[in-house]
Amino acid sequence: MFSYKKGKVVSITNDDKHISWIEVGIDGDLYPAVNYNDLTGKVKIGNTVVLNTTAVELSLGTGGYHFVMYNCDIEKIDLEGLGHIMKLRYTPYQIKCLVAEEESSPYRSVYDNFESLDGHKFVVCTLHSMIGPISSMIKWLNKDISINYIMTDGGSLPIYFSKTVKELKEKNIINKTITIGHAFGGDLECTNIYTGLIAAKEILKGDVTIISMGPGIVGTGTKYGFSGIEQGQIIDAINSLGGKPITVPRISFKDSRERHRGISHHTITVLSEIAKTSSDVVIPYLDCNKFELINNQIKKYKLDILHNIIIENGKEIIEAMKYFDLNITTMGRTIDEDLDYFITLGAVGKHINKLLT
Repeated sequence: MFSYKKGKVVSITNDDKHISWIEVGIDGDLYPAVNYNDLTGKVKIGNTVVLNTTAVELSLGTGGYHFVMYNCDIEKIDLEGLGHIMKLRYTPYQIKCLVAEEESSPYRSVYDNFESLDGHKFVVCTLHSMIGPISSMIKWLNKDISINYIMTDGGSLPIYFSKTVKELKEKNIINKTITIGHAFGGDLECTNIYTGLIAAKEILKGDVTIISMGPGIVGTGTKYGFSGIEQGQIIDAINSLGGKPITVPRISFKDSRERHRGISHHTITVLSEIAKTSSDVVIPYLDCNKFELINNQIKKYKLDILHNIIIENGKEIIEAMKYFDLNITTMGRTIDEDLDYFITLGAVGKHINKLLT
């Protein structure tokens, strides 16, 4: 179920070809809202719009935004562009996309002739907040490394909602993007993780590919009930096609929830039960007490039996993020407020740099 209300567009605070960040008036109050131009057309000040208000009413972590469902002042939007594959299938917002592997795609032969990922490096994340620090660390250490990004459909489906991706592209930290599954809006569209992996290696041809869902991981507090569980399946997909997966653990000592202390239970579940094949798992150097807790977790859950545990220094992440002027937060916490989380991402970036140089 969802809730919706009518409102009027009062101002457009920021927009581009695909997304408009707007303010709407509802019953005399102002609210921030998002309009996806590809779904509901371009908005103008004064337009009457129907808004999905569900997330705000539930106080969910969407930044407090309503979402435009329908613009009452637009009579029709004509179908444009190539492609025959539907995303958001069988919903009122189903859209057609030209996916890289479909018959009419210029890249179809890539898939017909594919044999192996040949050890291409894939960094497998869970939280969207991981991609900025990792990619900035890689680029800070070696500006010549080319980084691409695959966005899964475990969080936000439109890539346009990610201000992080837009900033990373504008600052030439990441190069191109791929959206897979029902996620959409990447430089390339793909049907699933396997065709996305192939596109990253054979079409975009970067040095390394970072994989993560968009903003908005889903969690229920149960062992298996979180959308980041896809990390384990992605590790196996990479190995099955001959790539090299590097797993990013979620590490923090600032989260108020005990299950996320040290190595998060999300990461432990993925590495001990979900992933059936091996990966490099990068652990940062931290102070003795923290490192001992993490090492005990590794031994308790036998993470070092299946996976290759890499210990790396990630403290230079502070300089890297300052250099690129990145102000990324995780769960609302800045780098100063959750330094160990960001040091972990710096360690991953440093490991990638060593693999590529």
